[in-house]
Amino acid sequence: MVQPTSSLNALGSKQPSAEPCVLVIFGASGDLTKRLLMPAFYNLACDGLLTEHFAIVGMAMDELTTESFREKMATDIKQFSTRQEFDQNTWDWLSSRLYYTPGKFDDNAAFVRLAGLVSKLDERYQARGNVLFYMATPPPVFGLISSNIEKAGFKTSSAGWKRIIVEKPFGNDLPSAIALNREILTYWTEDQIYRIDHYLGKETVQNIIAFRFSNGMFEPVWNRNFIDHIQFSVAEAVGVEGRGAYYDRSGVLRDMLQNHMFQMLAYLCMEPPTSFAPEAVRNEKSKLLEAVRIMDAGSVRANTVRGQYGPGVSSDGKPALGYREEPSVPSLSATETFAAVKLFIDNWRWLGVPIYLRSGKRLWKRGTEIVVQLKSPPDIVFRGTPVASLEPNRLIFHIQPDQGIELRFQAKTPGPEMSLQNVNMRFDYSQAFTAPRATGYEVLIYNCMNGDATLFSRTDLVETAWRIAQPMLDVWKNEPADFPNYAAGTWGPKAAFELMERDGRKWVEILNRETLEKVPLFEGADTVFLASLILALKPVVFQPGDLVVRQGESGGEMYVISRGEVEVIDGSGNVVATLGEGNFFGEISLLTAAPRNATVRAKSYCDFFVLDKSGFTRVLRDRPQFLKSIMEIAQTRYNLSAQEVLSEHSDK
Repeated sequence: MVQPTSSLNALGSKQPSAEPCVLVIFGASGDLTKRLLMPAFYNLACDGLLTEHFAIVGMAMDELTTESFREKMATDIKQFSTRQEFDQNTWDWLSSRLYYTPGKFDDNAAFVRLAGLVSKLDERYQARGNVLFYMATPPPVFGLISSNIEKAGFKTSSAGWKRIIVEKPFGNDLPSAIALNREILTYWTEDQIYRIDHYLGKETVQNIIAFRFSNGMFEPVWNRNFIDHIQFSVAEAVGVEGRGAYYDRSGVLRDMLQNHMFQMLAYLCMEPPTSFAPEAVRNEKSKLLEAVRIMDAGSVRANTVRGQYGPGVSSDGKPALGYREEPSVPSLSATETFAAVKLFIDNWRWLGVPIYLRSGKRLWKRGTEIVVQLKSPPDIVFRGTPVASLEPNRLIFHIQPDQGIELRFQAKTPGPEMSLQNVNMRFDYSQAFTAPRATGYEVLIYNCMNGDATLFSRTDLVETAWRIAQPMLDVWKNEPADFPNYAAGTWGPKAAFELMERDGRKWVEILNRETLEKVPLFEGADTVFLASLILALKPVVFQPGDLVVRQGESGGEMYVISRGEVEVIDGSGNVVATLGEGNFFGEISLLTAAPRNATVRAKSYCDFFVLDKSGFTRVLRDRPQFLKSIMEIAQTRYNLSAQEVLSEHSDK
């Protein structure tokens, strides 16, 4: 059988194949192998990045044979492949290199059999004695497997290299991480250990480094003198998906912030390395994490928010269970499914710049974004113009599901007066490159086979990340939480929004056309109008019983209900109406500058899109149909004449 022809990458250049090796997967019958690893190997084969001198050996407790293992993988690959078209010839080539041997991880005889099989395959495929061990297993057995690898004689041969890949979670807290590091370092040297974080395999994460250090226009402003703050957001629309027993021992701080998000933080904020040599990059990442301020108990209480989702509606509109109702989750679980954290980096570049991180499950959408917000310029030059305030410039890295980089800035709107509007420039990977969708493991496995440790964590990186997280774990463990505090399908706890609002800042919610078209008021709107709204609408969250607006107050915003219900209350305290998703209120104060004519109270957890006075006025000017829709409802609700509205906005 012939190796598949090497394909060209997105820029038309051919990449070299990975080094020869026999790759051993411990836990080969598990979900990780079929869902992510095998599709990654298949993608590497399709791209011509696997050499002829390559084979895979699976080992697990399941009593499979090489033939039945190949059959199982052949069935699974057609379900989990990420490529649009399936290349049977390439799969046949890869499948012919799949082998299997059953065995328990505490069975020395099984490892002796494994060593014999690997030796035969090394000779057959001329792999030069190179062996890569992939531990697709829970961390507690890393040491046991390493011990039996050593006893089976794998490391006594001087021929070739021997490396291990270990999966997260790498420890459950700082003491367990230190203990696990010591255990593994008993059997392996640091340069043999590759701690994998699949997030770092995403092209957009790697592009953070390329973007920063290959574009001279940004590095001069990449510091405390020009950047106001940075936001990291990782939102998941799904719940625990049947993994309640595992997740309840973890929580979002361990599962997401301590590893994935701290790694992204290091890439975004580290100093320029002397080169892209692995140790040069990892040294700068280590320095950055060491500069993150360790919080005491008081700082944890002031600068962190945790949450847990209750019953609600999923992102596809179906009823969703609360976390405590999920299978295998204790009925009074105090495990957090949401966390928001404010950090500071105490070094020359970032001193005083707050770094906000948030992540959660069962939120309103799936998305990972990094927002770098620059400081606003002085607005003195715009005095005497319709410009009331200046929106800050924002650089946004879209990590997933969209992959791209966006710059938001101010531009003059057409017309004789000096009026500004938020606009954006956006680079989208799907439009610039034709590379197929990957699992995130391809780059990491390829780099490990070639001995490039740039994207993998060292011992010091792992332990430093845990030192940052440990005070939060300690405080949260010892203090009760008022859970649940956000509904499934919403934007998260109100306290997370208050965390930023206390600093005079707001989270940037990344909206899209599909989101806005679900709101009847915006249904069928043209692309330009929706693009303008995406940049104008701001998110806000209220809990049951919160007053959103009060009767008699002057109004500065109009509210569109994204999730939840509100009650409209008259001057006598009577509930006169209930408004649900897709409805809006507050427009009367913006249409006529009259005081609020009713009080509105949140009946449930509520997410709102908020349109302020300047955005509202601009929308009315740019979108006459929007004014017509608003007027029709206003006339019905308040018996408001068209002449009153038009006279109020005739000079806008």
